[in-house]
Amino acid sequence: MSGSVNRPVRRRTFVLGAAATAGTAALAGPLAQSASAAAFGWSDDGSNYVVDTGASLVFKVSKTNGDLTSLVYRGAEYQGYGGMNSHIESGLGSSTVTIRQSGSTILISVTYGTLRHYYAARSGENNIYLWTNKADTSVSATRYILRVRKGLFLNDEPDSYTYAPTAIEASDVFAKSDGQTRSKHYSKLRVMDYDYIGWTAGGVGLWIVRSNHEKASGGPFYRSLLRHQSADGGGLYEILYYGQNQTEAQRFGLQGPYVIAFTDGGAPSSALFPGTLTTPWADSLGISGYVGAAGRGRVAGVGISGRDTAYPYTVGLANSAAQYWGSARASDGYFSIGEILPGTYTLTVFKGELAVYTSSVTVSTGATTTLNTIAIPSSNDPSNASAIWRIGDWNGTPSGFKNADLMTYAHPSDVRAASWTGNVVIGGGSETSAFPCYLWKDVNSGLIVYFRLTAAQAAAAHTLRIGVTTAYANGRPQVVVNDTWTSAIPSPPTQPNTRSLTNGSYRGNNHTFTYSVPASAWLTDTGAYNTLKIHVVSGSGATGYLSAGTSIDAIDLLA
Repeated sequence: MSGSVNRPVRRRTFVLGAAATAGTAALAGPLAQSASAAAFGWSDDGSNYVVDTGASLVFKVSKTNGDLTSLVYRGAEYQGYGGMNSHIESGLGSSTVTIRQSGSTILISVTYGTLRHYYAARSGENNIYLWTNKADTSVSATRYILRVRKGLFLNDEPDSYTYAPTAIEASDVFAKSDGQTRSKHYSKLRVMDYDYIGWTAGGVGLWIVRSNHEKASGGPFYRSLLRHQSADGGGLYEILYYGQNQTEAQRFGLQGPYVIAFTDGGAPSSALFPGTLTTPWADSLGISGYVGAAGRGRVAGVGISGRDTAYPYTVGLANSAAQYWGSARASDGYFSIGEILPGTYTLTVFKGELAVYTSSVTVSTGATTTLNTIAIPSSNDPSNASAIWRIGDWNGTPSGFKNADLMTYAHPSDVRAASWTGNVVIGGGSETSAFPCYLWKDVNSGLIVYFRLTAAQAAAAHTLRIGVTTAYANGRPQVVVNDTWTSAIPSPPTQPNTRSLTNGSYRGNNHTFTYSVPASAWLTDTGAYNTLKIHVVSGSGATGYLSAGTSIDAIDLLA
């Protein structure tokens, strides 16, 4: 999804940004700003270090705990709501906070146990650069939340609570009076889809430009809350590790920079984007864990053969210390991924979000590792298998299934959702759009697929495959054919153990369940419909949309 400015609400607009549209927006440069009479420098007011960037931005950081306590742009205060400051986690508590100026850079360092956090300002810029170094699990999660005063950027978008006062799940999913749902989780976006998040109103844009997420977890397709809006104020987030719907163990080390950026209402400059931003000025600042460009390498691939050109391909690199990714060129599969920490990585090629190739690659300091054309074996893509019928396609997502698009920004109970029940007949051409993207034990378990077989097909055993993208509470499919043959209950694959299907994410661990259906299970009357009942089974889960469930990638009966 590319960045866009949506329909204004009360003359204020809401923006989620991506690099694809940055060139069409009014840009504010990361360096040169309008002339200002203020002088670049810092002072101490007794409780805070006060930094004047020499442009239009003055901010304060608490000397006690490292909170960002004030954020004044063009004389107006933007920081804070509900008596709370902006900070790592929900505030670090008593910390050691220091400041020093090195030429045109001011660096504030915050030490809290094993965690190190940094704020940097550059002369003449309306930006704050942030780094966070998490060394271990003594801090439970890693996020930075920029808390923004109420009334400045009101909106009624999916991640807003402003006009949705009724809680319908936990304390973070709400319903409006018209039946639409809202939650801070409903961002619509995967990590790879956005470069910045924020708002614009009254000639002011306030943004967080994300980091490259090399020390985050979940890969390029991970979905997480990005911001929220309520009557109390708004929040912008940089989520570096979040326990919600995680597919990987967390990584430790320095993450950043991510940037708090003010503009004249346009998008932040693309020079601040991950993959574009360079910070040679930070090389000598002594930031714990910092590795400059000279200490990194690159991986480049000549191309990828065996692709299905109807789908985008992404190349990911991951090990226990870092993760990276890049898009493969549509014409030939060429890819290049830079600014990589040296080490050995698992390289994965994804068709859509489905892994279809893996190998190992080693990255060396200051060097480019060049790979010859990667050939994806035909058998690695399940779409290449000959099928009697297929619902959906194998791309690692529930795209095309009923309600799939809506579920990235709404609750399953949302009034806009089509009925989650209803059976499917093979051969009508609308099998995928009629099949619900999610199945739950307490909502639509027992859904029936009707299909005919030829005499030759009915005389043979066949393999049935059901691909899933995630599951909640160990929900997995058990099937019944013609009410005469019932599969065994499959073992649950490893999946995240938190909510997913109700908070905007189908992303988990792709898994394929296979069922060997004997010939004796089929009807011999070629004019009659065979029936396939798909049940969701689990000993866990609650009720309704929080009962055990799963997200569907594709279903097929192999020839």
